[in-house]
Amino acid sequence: MDVEVKGNLVAASINSVPTTDQLPVVVIGAGPIGLAAAAHLVERGVESLVLEAGPAAGSAVRDWSHVRLFSTWGEVIDPAAEKLLAPTGWVRPDAATYATGGDWAERYLQPLADALGDKVRYGTQVTGVARAGRDRIVDSGRDEQPFTLHIQLADGSEERITARAVIDASGTWSTPSPMGADGLPALGEKTAAERISYRVPDLSDPAVRARYAGKRTAVIGSGASAFTALAYLADLAKEEGGTHAVWILRRGIGANTYGGGEADELPARGALGLRAKAAVEAGHASAATGFRTQAVERDGGRLVLVAEDGRRLNPVDEVIVLTGFRPDLSFLSEVRLGLDERLQAPTALAPLIDPNVHSCGTVYPHGVNELSHPEQGVYLAGMKSYGRAPTFLAMTGYEQVRSIAAAIAGDREAAERVELTLPETGVCGGAGLFDEPENAEQSGGGCCAAPATLQIGIGAPATTSGGC
Repeated sequence: MDVEVKGNLVAASINSVPTTDQLPVVVIGAGPIGLAAAAHLVERGVESLVLEAGPAAGSAVRDWSHVRLFSTWGEVIDPAAEKLLAPTGWVRPDAATYATGGDWAERYLQPLADALGDKVRYGTQVTGVARAGRDRIVDSGRDEQPFTLHIQLADGSEERITARAVIDASGTWSTPSPMGADGLPALGEKTAAERISYRVPDLSDPAVRARYAGKRTAVIGSGASAFTALAYLADLAKEEGGTHAVWILRRGIGANTYGGGEADELPARGALGLRAKAAVEAGHASAATGFRTQAVERDGGRLVLVAEDGRRLNPVDEVIVLTGFRPDLSFLSEVRLGLDERLQAPTALAPLIDPNVHSCGTVYPHGVNELSHPEQGVYLAGMKSYGRAPTFLAMTGYEQVRSIAAAIAGDREAAERVELTLPETGVCGGAGLFDEPENAEQSGGGCCAAPATLQIGIGAPATTSGGC
């Protein structure tokens, strides 16, 4: 067979077609999990190609470059990636220190992508994935066909790539959830877009600082991102008079509202929630509880949030919506995915991460078995695999792609040998119990019986050597 390899793409002469196992495994996304997947495939001797929509490695991470991880460097470097980096002269950061998103991208993700060389292509947006010559309806010969990916390049041109398997590690950063409590944009949300942000603000940027200084800002959300925004705005309030945050919570305030605190085995993560609590107690932020946003109305140059029960908040100047993320499944419409109807996560994984059952960040060890779909050879990994579940566990993502790479390489024993025991959050309880404060106080149930795992989240900058 006359087969030529160019830039990791297998091109056949007009008289021949490559066999499926000669094709690369295509990884979508050059973020932490996508690059780790490529490193594990390299370690296994499997040809791979990483497609990244942005202009550099970790493009989504760079969007929150000002935010500090609450996991140490020693906990955010994948073992196979480190092996790949070692011969390049790469210097491993101090394992006990904390990185910002910018540090993570520049000191680890970009060097890793550089080590992978032409296995990584930038400015390449995947617009569709399918079986070659088969839409999702057709059964005949389906499993024997390779995957075909349609891509759009930065100049607008289009190409088609053929692959033996697809690992979608594109994350969920591009699709933040709206402020509407029903999962849809609140009425008026789109028309007020110029005063609404879906990101933790970078207050070191003068233009961003001016946007919030001396202003009244609503912060909607109850996770690490909301804690971070509240802490940042509280710091700004100490320097700029008139700065105030209104924290919008869909549930009441209870013992677990601010996370695990001192019980969190990741101290920086626990400290983050305590900083948010301090912002409220110091008067830099006030809380509106049980507030499920239905509409956004104009009041001159300001905005008024309206709840489902008719309550109206005093006008605010800005709104920061931090209500989580959701997966973009549009380009996977022609492959057969098995997804949980609530979380949009793989059906076998969903019960392990369902926030209706537990919210403690605990997840049982899992790998290729829980991540497989009816369409053999396609996998969602990393943040994307969690669908709408709010707590992504980064080291879990590294373990996911290790297992997937082993399965693709034919080492089933290694693929199914999944072990993961990492720090607990110190927070337990089903999210469905948290609507009322009294239930939140009583929700120290047994959901954390399984070993908890390491979470990468976003925390305020460190003020001490081990803090947020």
